[in-house]
Amino acid sequence: MIGFCFHDCREEFRETFKKEHPKNKSVAAVGKAAGEKWKSLTDAEKQPYISRAEKRKAEYEKKMKAYNKEQAEGPKDEEESEKSMSEVNDDEDDEEGSGEEDDDEE
Repeated sequence: MIGFCFHDCREEFRETFKKEHPKNKSVAAVGKAAGEKWKSLTDAEKQPYISRAEKRKAEYEKKMKAYNKEQAEGPKDEEESEKSMSEVNDDEDDEEGSGEEDDDEE
């Protein structure tokens, strides 16, 4: 969970750091400074980031559960994909004959 919290904090810190140090292009320097900033924050200062991370994690888990359930159930017969529908239609056209192939043979 700390990684998610730190990520949000780091993103905000990176923007501020770039404004304060526009000539510094070192990714390592920004990362090191962000890590030091995170370590210096109190638990109360970290709490908004922790709350956001918990909310995002819960949303992710909910979506993953729904996705895994959908994958386990497999495709629905009633809802064929557009590709499979077009393949079915192509097969029907071939069986009926479009008449275009006869013109090319002459």
